[in-house]
Amino acid sequence: MAEALLAAKELTRRFGGLVAVDRVSLDLHRGEIHALIGTNGAGKSTLINLLAGELAASSGTISFRGEPLARLRPERMARLGVGRTFQRSNVFAELSAFENCRLAAQARLPRAWAVHESAQRCQTSNTAAARALDTVGLSPRGRVAASELSHGERRGLEIAMCLATDPHVLLLDEPLAGMGTEESRQVLGLLRSLRDGRAILLVEHDMDAVFAVADVITVMADGSVLASGPPERVRNDQAVRAAYLGETI
Repeated sequence: MAEALLAAKELTRRFGGLVAVDRVSLDLHRGEIHALIGTNGAGKSTLINLLAGELAASSGTISFRGEPLARLRPERMARLGVGRTFQRSNVFAELSAFENCRLAAQARLPRAWAVHESAQRCQTSNTAAARALDTVGLSPRGRVAASELSHGERRGLEIAMCLATDPHVLLLDEPLAGMGTEESRQVLGLLRSLRDGRAILLVEHDMDAVFAVADVITVMADGSVLASGPPERVRNDQAVRAAYLGETI
């Protein structure tokens, strides 16, 4: 198998006496949707925060394209090409959808020498923002303030903001949360289209969605990896069934 774009090895995070992530190893490969599932408190969001540079690991390593990374920071990860969304909508409510995307594009490639140039005249950022909105189907809503978008549209805007940074890796934390059936179907279709050329880590509670879209599934319990592999193998794993999925799956 090709080398992982983003890889964690024996990653651990302690909060005092609590071990939130316990020696987790994970490989994210180009062209794959890797779903991360588990009950509340299993360590999923802590792991995604470690991979994004939001939290420092207590031990273990993170590598990007085979190169170990030290002193991780969110801005450094973003510039390497790692984009992420959050459980709750994280947009600039007063700005338009287009302006949100343009701001994200500018953050990926800051131009300190162009402090006197209007952001509206930065063709690179404008093009990236327009392309990202078009990809998620929000071009007609580009001039609408983020505060006026529906919940589903705001979640789509978050993905568009990631895409505006031209990421190699997408870390998506519960992108389907609060969505209706039709909105979820559209996002799943979007995720399938986005995996070409990218690695996607999807944290999600909707099991129907996970098994419909994931190429690889990792199950966490109490901070550790309980099982990892193709969907059917995970579906039939007795430890997973007992601890999380249940006998109806």
